[in-house]
Amino acid sequence: MTPADAGAQGVLISALEGLGFEVARLKFGEIENFFAERKGPGRHLCFAGHTDVVPPGEGWSHPPFAAEEQSGLLYGRGAVDMKGGIAAFVAALSRVPGHVSLLITGDEEGDAVDGTVRVLEWMQAHRKIPDFCVVGEPTCKTCLGDVVKVGRRGSLNATITMPGRQGHAAYPHLADNAVHKLIPVLTELTERRLDEGSEFFEPSSLQVTTVDVGNKASNVIPGEAVAKLNIRFNDLHSGASLTAWIKDVLARYAPDVTLAVKVSGESFLTQPGDEIGALVRAIETVTKRAPDRNTGGGTSDARFISRYCPVAEFGLVGTTMHKVNEAVPIAELEQLADIYEALIKEFCL
Repeated sequence: MTPADAGAQGVLISALEGLGFEVARLKFGEIENFFAERKGPGRHLCFAGHTDVVPPGEGWSHPPFAAEEQSGLLYGRGAVDMKGGIAAFVAALSRVPGHVSLLITGDEEGDAVDGTVRVLEWMQAHRKIPDFCVVGEPTCKTCLGDVVKVGRRGSLNATITMPGRQGHAAYPHLADNAVHKLIPVLTELTERRLDEGSEFFEPSSLQVTTVDVGNKASNVIPGEAVAKLNIRFNDLHSGASLTAWIKDVLARYAPDVTLAVKVSGESFLTQPGDEIGALVRAIETVTKRAPDRNTGGGTSDARFISRYCPVAEFGLVGTTMHKVNEAVPIAELEQLADIYEALIKEFCL
């Protein structure tokens, strides 16, 4: 479970070294990562993935870390997200040459501080940035090959701390109700429609995720109220522009309010081009299906990779990821390996 590696990367490294890869183990803080490269003909294609997984939870019909097979399904935490995708790519590597590398982290499901971000810095310092990167996250909705993610929305988290003055509910003139001051702020923020969407992105969304006063008594006017909100935003905004808007709203209602903002990722889009075209053609060759190109879902490590090179995401059907009894059809894993093989041939050779 994230961030504990439990030997997973060692198994993967052993397999890659057997295929002629040079491996650099890159531990940052407590996080195990590595970069593996096998040089060859053509352009440099990188596969990015993570070996860490979320906790299994309770109620599994198969042990979550035993990789048991039943009725054509492989059960286990990470079978879909995303050890299955990594295994499929390694299988493809065993069949075809090409200049290929792997960026593998143990910090994708966690804080994402000492993982892909740090490995990318190392890659840049050592001139290892690829021409194109594919992140093997589970992207497909209902069948393998139906979706390629060519971008992601940005994500902004804001904490608004509204000060007041505590007092008795029977004597409001002696107090300053922090909740009453917070309500019009949240009303204005939530009533504004941020945009109507753009060519590859759905409309941006602001959601209030919690409002807290810590009040245990019904006759006490709260002296402080805290609200948290999350904005998933498209390419019509930036973290900075949205922060400026929130500050402007707050300044008009409560100049003494405190605002803390964390932008976990900016929106990004890989424009249609030869890189995306190669991936789409590989999918079509194997599945006879034309994938939809979209930017839906949450964030992934692709948001970091997009700062360095073109990136897209393509992997398994994600219907069971993070769920109890996470499982993948073995036939789907085999087909994904075929797609990755076709991509290497298409892009590198």
